[in-house]
Amino acid sequence: MAIFIAITLFACEGNYKKVQKLTLKDDAPAGEGMGIKMVYTDSGKVVSTLNANKVLMYNNLEFGYEEFLDGVEVKFYENETESTVTSDYAVRFTETSIVDLRDNVVLVTSDGNVLKADQLYWDQKNKWVFTDEPYRITFNDGSYNDGARFDANEDFTVFLSRKNDGIQMIDQNKEDEQ
Repeated sequence: MAIFIAITLFACEGNYKKVQKLTLKDDAPAGEGMGIKMVYTDSGKVVSTLNANKVLMYNNLEFGYEEFLDGVEVKFYENETESTVTSDYAVRFTETSIVDLRDNVVLVTSDGNVLKADQLYWDQKNKWVFTDEPYRITFNDGSYNDGARFDANEDFTVFLSRKNDGIQMIDQNKEDEQ
């Protein structure tokens, strides 16, 4: 009898996750959080923080994701500078580490450049940001670029824009020196 009980307990342990999935409704989140404040560190240094009013975690699905219904604010810290991105809605896909920011996306870089877009994707693994939606980037010197879509690395040292126009400020003194 003791062996039978032990086998039954171990068999139940192995099927716990399957049973847990069966008890959830198909569209129900596996978890929910309110008033989220997450701090990401690397070697003891804070590299970013995430603030959100509400998150629904659908990690119980085959292609899991986290949904931030009331938006997010993420701050990035590097070399004692701060950059911030906010949006009214966001989804982070767990397996691919791609973040989909939507509605009133605003990215403010540490040097004062401001990017505004309806939607912005952030590929965390490849450190790449992109959009297929209209955007405006306003540079700290007052120049700007309006475009239909772009691809860029995280620090915007590589920036590929398509179908764009704007105004660029040129310092003629610098041009004459060259």
